[in-house]
Amino acid sequence: MLVPKLDDLMMTSYGVMRDTEFFRKQKNVTVLTHTEAIKINREEKKVIARNLISGLEDSITYDYLVLATGAKPSIPPISGADLNHVFTLHHPHDAQTLKEFIKANKIKHVTVMGSGLIGMEPADALASPRLKVVLCEAESQVLPKLLDVDMAKLIESKIIESGVDISLSCRVNALEGDAEGNVCRVVTEQGTIDTEAVVIATGVRPVVDLASNAGITIGSTGAIQVDEHMMTSDPAIYAGGDCAEQHHLITGEPVYIPLASTANKQGRVIADHIGGIDTRFAPVEGTSVPQAFDLNIGRTGLGEKEAKEKGYNVVTSVSSGLDSTHYYPMHANITTKLIAEQESGRLLGAQVCGMGESVKRLDVLATALKFGAKVEDLIDLDLAYAPPFATAIDVLIHAATTQENMRLGLAKGITAETVQKRLQAGERLYILDDRELEEVEASPLPIEGTVVISLGELRDRWEEIQTDSLIVTVCGLGIRGYEAACMLKGKGLKEVAFLQGGISVTKAYFK
Repeated sequence: MLVPKLDDLMMTSYGVMRDTEFFRKQKNVTVLTHTEAIKINREEKKVIARNLISGLEDSITYDYLVLATGAKPSIPPISGADLNHVFTLHHPHDAQTLKEFIKANKIKHVTVMGSGLIGMEPADALASPRLKVVLCEAESQVLPKLLDVDMAKLIESKIIESGVDISLSCRVNALEGDAEGNVCRVVTEQGTIDTEAVVIATGVRPVVDLASNAGITIGSTGAIQVDEHMMTSDPAIYAGGDCAEQHHLITGEPVYIPLASTANKQGRVIADHIGGIDTRFAPVEGTSVPQAFDLNIGRTGLGEKEAKEKGYNVVTSVSSGLDSTHYYPMHANITTKLIAEQESGRLLGAQVCGMGESVKRLDVLATALKFGAKVEDLIDLDLAYAPPFATAIDVLIHAATTQENMRLGLAKGITAETVQKRLQAGERLYILDDRELEEVEASPLPIEGTVVISLGELRDRWEEIQTDSLIVTVCGLGIRGYEAACMLKGKGLKEVAFLQGGISVTKAYFK
């Protein structure tokens, strides 16, 4: 286990437990445990609190009040959600309880409802040869709020390889129990799943009852509405963390993206403003990074679908590359999707996925978004290079160059998803695999009729190519496919496109 003791989560980096004594001695903060705030009296500036052990109520006066009521699991309105052996994962102890239950009862089957950030973690952690995990997702893809469909496909492929069953477009209608009140079946639109435990991981919603009952404005997202200083509609009351909404950098619209990093930054803004410092909380980009099934996954900014819904004329690219040099023993692949505005080239969003160090690149892309960079600006970045850390042309710069060439019409790319759909529709495509013969033999492209001509032979054999349909050039990562497409265009062949991302992306679509 990466975290051997649960208490480690509550400790400082220097080994001190963050308990009531820690806050009293080191922060001069009095923490009232077993105490619930039940009402805000804004006129008298008092909070009515109840001691959960004695039941006694008391009032606490304030000059300024900070609401940090957080969020709670969003439970779908289905019957059986209150059965035994139905779990949610919100507090660290929830995970501990689930783990102990599985071990003590030798559980062999668990169903996870939801494939978002919360659902991915238990599905990944629990899957093993002795424990079957089924992942039910109501949407048509995994990580629906994080990734576009094409990037999600890469994760789906890896999940299946790990032995987890995925049921997409699988809305759960009810949970059924046995005579002892223990969950034993999951009833979905696709059929019934026999199971021994259920994890409900269908997201969270902000806890705003205290604020709402006090007449504080709730925003369109369902979270507490705040200004750039995190001040609510009452100038003496602030809100921060998972109960407060934010604004998106690109659209300027209110959003609800609960993250620990956001909550910590908001806490600083609130403290500064109460102390008289004019600190402001900046709009967010929605940068999020889960790690699951050996993949480093992330997004920042808008996705392709979101950008189109907001009225942007977008150009997208999908490219693959290595996070360090091929001769360095620890290298691994990264797939990068860039979303930009067609006319200006301004970066609108990015998504990454791979076993390689993708988060480093995502942070660069998030920084570029912050300052309104164009994709061409990414090409000029002076990024760090040494063989253990990057290739001479970093995978991020390679992605930017690919995107810009496509935006300017210098190269035509085609996605694996488009190829799949066109072939399924009966259209004829000329698939040209330009990898070396030993690469093809080790991992053949499972598309009937594929022609193999290596890039090194293509200049001498290009006249063998049939030109009565679109020519799709394919390689391992997409780089040689791009070079082959450029070469063939130079020979006068007009209908040529390289397969974006190469075999590393295509294998998620073709088995």
